[in-house]
Amino acid sequence: GFKFIHIVDLDGAIAGKTSNEESVKAILDKVKIPVQLGGGIRSMATIEKWLNLGVSRVILGTVAAKNPDLVKEACKKFPGQIVVGIDAKYGMVATEGWVETSNIPVLDLAKKFEDCGVEAIIYTDISRDGTLTGVDITGTRELAQNLNIPIIASGGVSCLQDVLEVQKLERFGVNGVIIGKAIYDKIVSAHDLVKISS
Repeated sequence: GFKFIHIVDLDGAIAGKTSNEESVKAILDKVKIPVQLGGGIRSMATIEKWLNLGVSRVILGTVAAKNPDLVKEACKKFPGQIVVGIDAKYGMVATEGWVETSNIPVLDLAKKFEDCGVEAIIYTDISRDGTLTGVDITGTRELAQNLNIPIIASGGVSCLQDVLEVQKLERFGVNGVIIGKAIYDKIVSAHDLVKISS
């Protein structure tokens, strides 16, 4: 019942190039569900390579902040397969695997991709990611209300109630939520998540 498996190559995000290629390929070989991949993908050649290997959607994060024109070019070449990942710290865009914080406000960056064919924006409040402290509902709603691009919430899911709170944002243009640690730590089950989302 899940729409995607979300994979981030964190080593790659910091290094600026794919670092866990064999692990990602092993996942692609084993699963039938679509996979979206981010982390260290910063060139057209790398985007094309992963799409050819079977990744359904490529997530562009650091390169979206530093080279928005590449994102727009990729959207034209690979329609429906480009997602922008915006990681935020105190409302500002964080890059390089969260090591650097820019002086670019989240909404300003997101606005650059209106009407260029970005499939979705994944919005992560990195102060919450992996902390099980709840989703940044206010920031997610604000972004969705000011954009035509669908938003995927990310970071902080701690229970089924958090997912239900995100579902309430659907009318504003939020159409998904990424869940990691809450599943790994068995705080929420895949079965229950599918049940409340169907």
